[in-house]
Amino acid sequence: MTTPDTPSGRPRSLAQAMARPRFLLTAWPWRALLHALATVAVGLVVTVVALPLYLPWAMVLGAMVSRPWDTTRIGEPALAGFLVGLVMIAAFAPLLALPLGALERWRLRIVSGEAATGGHRPPPPGLWGWIRTRYTESATWRAVAYMFLLLPVSGLLLSVLGGLALVGAALALSPFLLLVQPSAILSMGPYYIDTPEQAIPFALVSPVLLVLFLYASGVLAQGHAVIARSLLVGPPKEELRAELSQVTESRARLVNAFEYERRRIERDLHDGAQQRLVALSVDLGMARLDLEESSEADRRVAAAQAKANELIDELRELVRGIHPRVLTDRGLPAALAELADHCPVPTRVDTEIPGRPPAHVEGAAYFVVAEALTNVAKHTEANAVTVHAGTVLGAGTAPDTLVVEVTDFGPGGADPSRGTGLTGLQDRIAVMGGTMSLSSPVGGPTRIRVELPCGPIPPTPGP
Repeated sequence: MTTPDTPSGRPRSLAQAMARPRFLLTAWPWRALLHALATVAVGLVVTVVALPLYLPWAMVLGAMVSRPWDTTRIGEPALAGFLVGLVMIAAFAPLLALPLGALERWRLRIVSGEAATGGHRPPPPGLWGWIRTRYTESATWRAVAYMFLLLPVSGLLLSVLGGLALVGAALALSPFLLLVQPSAILSMGPYYIDTPEQAIPFALVSPVLLVLFLYASGVLAQGHAVIARSLLVGPPKEELRAELSQVTESRARLVNAFEYERRRIERDLHDGAQQRLVALSVDLGMARLDLEESSEADRRVAAAQAKANELIDELRELVRGIHPRVLTDRGLPAALAELADHCPVPTRVDTEIPGRPPAHVEGAAYFVVAEALTNVAKHTEANAVTVHAGTVLGAGTAPDTLVVEVTDFGPGGADPSRGTGLTGLQDRIAVMGGTMSLSSPVGGPTRIRVELPCGPIPPTPGP
């Protein structure tokens, strides 16, 4: 009969093995002992190597413990030693903790039977990118905390296992010691023995201590593994992928809901408020027919009609900013051509889109071009802009990709972090599984390239 641990019923970790009655008949006790002894060795090496890091704090603590009443004499040196130790730990402790963490994750396989991965982020290229990433992520400082915890952990392992081993060895060898030294007297707690016959009962107890020794090594190795896993091991890749998938789907649903609300507001403004303002302008025009031309009432009604017409124009611009009607009715090529007509910088539009992409893809591409042209008009001295939009056929079952490039022939040097509005668009494109890249060398030109897969996003329930 097998257990759910593995298909063959074998335990996959030390904790599972210790819960079974045949624990001592397997290799797990010796794996636990190997891990515990290696922990003691690693702890001693780390203690020696990291001595310059904690030596200032050790000296301050020693001075305070030896002369706690003399705070006046040791006050300033203690503060200086504390600050020096803090700076040394902040600067050099990660350099020791990172390789130690890698070693300990590798050693966890002895008691867990599976590889462990760290929670470190991949750093950008270059030394400064590595330093900035490693010194600012929490995984590094958890490794530093583990490095300082390793000293008391290895001390505990050495004390418990060393004590049990010495006592067990003394009990097992006690008859032989009295045979070699007949005049010797051995103290076993409250008992004193001076003959090999008296030592035999104590020697028979030594196998019990061996069992206790093996179980103690297993418990201590498992406890150390729990500490190491909690501080050094990141979440499994499968869990990260599942969380990323959930976040992506959630953000996509939010984008889809936003699109729905924007369409509803645009429809309400176009079919409701705008139509009423047009009707009001017509009524005011009809009212002028009943008034004497150039009279005071005629001038007031004419002024009201002019304001209504201005409000209609402003409302049309507002509706176009929410979602242009031309994009819905005639598609992306016509909408991009309209954007080019309204741009104060000469703009050439080139489109190669054989069919209509999904509505959310068209909307994202439109607003990327609109934002780019707005930035060109406001922040650059470009004398020309080109807009290219085309569809790249997907391979196999992969969806087609809409590629949009906006190039302005200006001075270059654009930086999205300075509030140009492209960061929000980049997040929106990322939700749809797309990418956006910016190339803006000093001297120009500035090129924005967007790639949007023409696949669906999760639908939003509702009318």
